Amino acid sequence: MSEGLYLAHLKERLEKIKKVVKTWKEVDERVKQLCLPTEAGAAASPGAGCSKAVPTEGLVGYLAGSFAEGQWKDEYLGVNATVTSGELASTEGTDNGGVRFKGRGSWAEWPVSKQGENQPYYFANNGFTLMATVTIHAGLEELSGPIPLMGVRIADTARTVLLGLSCTKDKQWSVLCRGEEREAIAPARGRQIKNTT
Repeated sequence: MSEGLYLAHLKERLEKIKKVVKTWKEVDERVKQLCLPTEAGAAASPGAGCSKAVPTEGLVGYLAGSFAEGQWKDEYLGVNATVTSGELASTEGTDNGGVRFKGRGSWAEWPVSKQGENQPYYFANNGFTLMATVTIHAGLEELSGPIPLMGVRIADTARTVLLGLSCTKDKQWSVLCRGEEREAIAPARGRQIKNTT
């Protein structure tokens, strides 16, 4: 497909536009009900035990409980994530589950920069905020190296890690920045890394 200007009759697309905007409003309301947990190991969920609300300003993607056939659906109808070796995880009493990854080699990729000329996440080239709730269901003491939890890669031939966050067996955060490892740091603001087993 070549770059250029494309014209479309909006009357033909109006119903779809209305449906998308309605979905965005519904998801905004659902996300506004979430709160950050006060206890380590708890998932973000509606209701009690909140330290503060999940930040939503500028939110353009939300991966929650819609998962099937290796696709983790973006609730904002943007780009879905592809999951390898994961299964639907449930958070009791909510529809805000997620994906449970099992063992090494399990991961998800949210390909925001692989959309070709139709680039809905163009701003990711300049700046973005990434937020995740992670629960570790394994004995950290048994690890031979850090568990990579999340990261951002540049879409270059070397797949350079722009930012990576891992958890060590000593329950410290290990940060990788622009391909260089930083020293391990303790969890911020009293947030502890603890096993749920």
